[in-house]
Amino acid sequence: MKKLLYTLLAVSILSMGCSKEDEEPTNNNNNNNNNNNNNTSALAIGDTHQGGIVFWLDGNGGGLIAAASDQSSGEEWGCTGTDIPGADGAAIGTGAQNTIDIEAGCTTSGTAADICANLTIGGYSDWFLPSKDELNQMYLNIGQGNALGLGNVGGFANYGYWSSTEDDSNNAWNQYLFNGVQYNFNKDYILNVRAVRAF
Repeated sequence: MKKLLYTLLAVSILSMGCSKEDEEPTNNNNNNNNNNNNNTSALAIGDTHQGGIVFWLDGNGGGLIAAASDQSSGEEWGCTGTDIPGADGAAIGTGAQNTIDIEAGCTTSGTAADICANLTIGGYSDWFLPSKDELNQMYLNIGQGNALGLGNVGGFANYGYWSSTEDDSNNAWNQYLFNGVQYNFNKDYILNVRAVRAF
């Protein structure tokens, strides 16, 4: 009887030891795979990611994405003659707040900022109208500026695009994406719209 108990105990210990050895590599592989799937450091300018095309990276795993196509080929910036407090951010990282400020200060529907703020693409609904400098990065990196040699992967038209950067109560900044020139036009001018989002 003792012999039978020792045999069963030995078999149980060996069986547990083998199972544990078999499980460890599988768990390590799963962890590595999960880390690779969540790792955004492998992204490059021009990659398709989270509903659009990556056009700027911040070096810390985040960046900006442009929608893959235009949201409009002719809309006003809106609310000519109305000063929009806070909508004058030009730097990278200010487009989202500009858009929030435009939506708060200009209740006209269908404006360039309004189209972006109410957009959903690929399950993402946090789109905004790019600031003046964000728009320029689109031109340089995925547009006709071709600074990185990628070509016009954003498919931008040879026309002007609105930024979310207001110049004054009557004018806002835009950029022609075939030559990179930025202008401050009257807000009722009809220009293209391309939404962006941060990740």
